[in-house]
Amino acid sequence: MQSTLTRDLLYMSETIFDKIISGEIQSDIVYEDSEVLAFRDISPQAPTHILIIPKNNIPTINDLEEKDSNLIGKLVLTAKKIAEQEKISESGYRLVFNCNEHAGQTVFHVHLHLIGGRKLDWPPG
Repeated sequence: MQSTLTRDLLYMSETIFDKIISGEIQSDIVYEDSEVLAFRDISPQAPTHILIIPKNNIPTINDLEEKDSNLIGKLVLTAKKIAEQEKISESGYRLVFNCNEHAGQTVFHVHLHLIGGRKLDWPPG
């Protein structure tokens, strides 16, 4: 279990996603607007694996506030749009938010996984 100080320092650190947003790190971007960026995962778990992120860094789902409601809705609607663009909307896809270490969150910047292009088993693991 992380101490509060360690967790606070982690949240204050610039993430790899911040570097992708700023253009410091190149990525295969599939969608961008003023609030949202979507790019292909560098370690895909399916033929289509895209990360959809807000451009402002919110570390985890637990850090969301009421004012973020529209932004989170926009992430989901962006995923829907990208699924159509990637031609996986009819066959099916999965949307996943991981929150904190035990859920598998490794980058502390809220991100939505869009995964599809193959049959996905349940439960996921």
